[in-house]
Amino acid sequence: MIFHRVSDSRGIVDIGWLKSFHTFSFADYYDPQFMGFSVLRVINEDYIAAAKGFPTHGHKDMEIITYMVEGVLEHKDTLGNAQLLRAGEVQRMSAGTGVRHSEVNFEKSSQAHLLQIWIVPQVYDLAPSYQQKSFAANLESKQLTLLVSSKPDGEALTIHQDVQLYGFKSSEQTEFSKNLSITRKYYLQVVKGPPYQ
Repeated sequence: MIFHRVSDSRGIVDIGWLKSFHTFSFADYYDPQFMGFSVLRVINEDYIAAAKGFPTHGHKDMEIITYMVEGVLEHKDTLGNAQLLRAGEVQRMSAGTGVRHSEVNFEKSSQAHLLQIWIVPQVYDLAPSYQQKSFAANLESKQLTLLVSSKPDGEALTIHQDVQLYGFKSSEQTEFSKNLSITRKYYLQVVKGPPYQ
């Protein structure tokens, strides 16, 4: 069965410096019909105002993936990482036994646009860990690109769950196809594009 949910039906949070669209129940947005999809717990589309962001806060036992659409995000965490995350880059942070971090828009005059994705891990109480990589070249070449996987091929980031996360940047002249298994579940998130017909 295919279920389609239009963008405007998501939960919306607008607090000035942050405008966030919540696909599943998160923070003050609650809808018992939308609590997640299989092990996908959160997929938030965030727009963060210039020089604003999330102060240091904690996470535990969650695989947290950030996909940068536009802008530059500054990440700092208690693992000692201090990184800039740019458009086309993906970050994977395994919170495990606990990690604290901050996320701030590094740009002083433009907003940041990103997807934050939370995956429930297969195993709890793992040692926290961090990975980051640019996939911009693959995406610009219109390739279906494996970004995150439990069985990485040497290119993808590693996740502690039986999940494969792909990215694809399209235009009206490009398309992709992928064989699907009836034993697995699939979720497709459109970041930008024309209205659904």
